[in-house]
Parts: sequence; structure tokens; C-alpha cells
Amino acid sequence: MKNILIVGATSAIATACARRWASQGARFFLVGRNGERLQQIADDLGARGAASVASHQLDINDAAQHADMLARCQTELGKLDIVLVAPGTLPDQAQCQADAAVAMREFNTNVTSIIGLLTPIANVIEAQRSGTIAVISSVAGDRGRPSNYLYGSAKAALSAFCEGLNARLFKAGAHVLTIKPGFVSTPMTEGLPLPGPLVATPDKVAADITRAIDKKKDVLYTPWFWSLIMLIIRTVPKFAFKRASL
Repeated sequence: MKNILIVGATSAIATACARRWASQGARFFLVGRNGERLQQIADDLGARGAASVASHQLDINDAAQHADMLARCQTELGKLDIVLVAPGTLPDQAQCQADAAVAMREFNTNVTSIIGLLTPIANVIEAQRSGTIAVISSVAGDRGRPSNYLYGSAKAALSAFCEGLNARLFKAGAHVLTIKPGFVSTPMTEGLPLPGPLVATPDKVAADITRAIDKKKDVLYTPWFWSLIMLIIRTVPKFAFKRASL
């Protein structure tokens, strides 16, 4: 029976992952900003076979509340087998360019607050000498594109942090998975002009995530073809990249 902490549990991808684990009889501690939505997800997971589901309302930007949340989680679950960290926003690049306060707020939500939470979680996992931390980053962090470079820079920082954290926890017998989804059909991307053939469902991404955790992969591009797409994008010469509409 797996003990699973999910931060950002109301996100579409996190919910899809939780449903897969619920069918295996996992125990959950769900964390998110929307208490009503958390309860709906908890009820759904219970109906799908979860052994137990506790929830905790938290705005991840409120760093002063991180310790209380983690202490309650440990009381509810004890040992942590999997920690899925999935909070994030998709900021409007134009607004970030126009208002430094917006840019700083969005950067904080997408990386600084997550690092603040991952730090004590990593200490728990290291002390256990086992467990997996899976963090949702993005392919956007692989190269700074003009259309979303605030979001991309936050995800680049998060991916680099996770890479270093993985090397650290490896020595303790634990593991960190950095997840880099491409376009996913979620409420966060609703209304965006996304290229249909490249858009994945949350359930498809969740299947890839759960499989990657089981296989102890270090980095997951999901769907798989994004590894090839981003390889091409990373190798475009700078003089051409600056002139491209990306």
C-alpha cells in the first residue's frame, strides 16, 4: 500500500495520477488551494478504491504554512512513498512584461514557493532513505521563447533544482523525477490556440508519470515525442531562434 502526498492535487494531471493510484488502494494526503474541490476529489478517490484520503487547504505561496502542512501529512500517512508536486499557473507574458509585480508573483508561484516546499520534503525523504519526489515542470524550461519566457525561466530554474536534488537524494536511496509535459488539455490551457495533434489528455500524461515513477526515471518528456521536438528546438542556432515566431 503506497502512501502518497500530492501538492496541487486539484490540477487535472495530479487528479488523473491520483485516480490510477486509488485503484491500487493507495493512501492519500491531498493539498490544494480550493477546499471544496479537494473534498470532491477525495470523495472520488474513495469511490475508486483508495484506502484513505485526507486533505489540507493551502496556498503554496504562504510559506509560513508549509511546515504545519507537512507535519499533519506525516501524522496522517507516516512514511511517504510518493510525493507528487504539481502546483503552477500559466502566466500572461504580456502582463508580466508590463508589470514587474505580476512577473515576480508568477515567478514565485511557479518556482520559488515550490522550492520552499520541496526543501523540507526532501529532508523527510532523505531521512527515510527511500521514496520518490515527482515534480511537474515543463518543456517550456528547455529554451527561453519570447512568447512565454517568464514561465519558461521559472520552469528552467525548477528543472535545474530537481536535477541537483535528484543527485543529492540518490546517495540516500531516494529518487526525484522531473516531469516535462508538452501541451496538455486542461482548464489552464483552455481557450489557447494549441496545435491539436500535439495536445495530450491528462490521463495519457498520468499514465506516463506513474510508469516513470515505477521505473525510477530521472526525466520524463510526455508524451514521448516532446523529447525529439525539444531536441530540435534546443539545437536551432541563436541567430535563427531570435527571428523565429515561437
